[in-house]
Amino acid sequence: MPSFDVVCEANMIEVKNAIEQSNKEISTRFDFKGSDARIEHKENDLTCYADDDFKLSQVKDVMINKMAKRNVDVRFLDYGKVEKIGGDKIKQVITIKKGVSGDLSKKIVRLLKDSKIKVQASIQGDAVRVTGTKRDDLQAAIALMRKDVTDTPLDFNNFRD
Repeated sequence: MPSFDVVCEANMIEVKNAIEQSNKEISTRFDFKGSDARIEHKENDLTCYADDDFKLSQVKDVMINKMAKRNVDVRFLDYGKVEKIGGDKIKQVITIKKGVSGDLSKKIVRLLKDSKIKVQASIQGDAVRVTGTKRDDLQAAIALMRKDVTDTPLDFNNFRD
């Protein structure tokens, strides 16, 4: 039976490249001269450091622009709260979403059941497996999810015939 998986994963290579480009631009910009503004990348966390709120927003703008140029969807980013660190410096942790959350996977399964498309959806950990008898039904399911699920970027991979 034809099937595919619905996942939510950012291209981590492109994220890494965007962070490196952002740090390079931040180090050369005049308005960051003498500032400790930077972005650090560890696993699925990005940490933005800056001197004040305005510079922090500028750091995030540079990062978002670089990610957009590298075709990384900014809906993968989950912003934490701004924390004060020693002196007048601040930081913000940004988490990169990975995997389809429980609520979203239930929403996808409900959406496919209510649509009357002849496919079955099952939750497989942090992915949703969709199976059907015809390839056309699976393509209709993909089109439906692209149209109705707009809050999280979805990828469709592991397509089997």
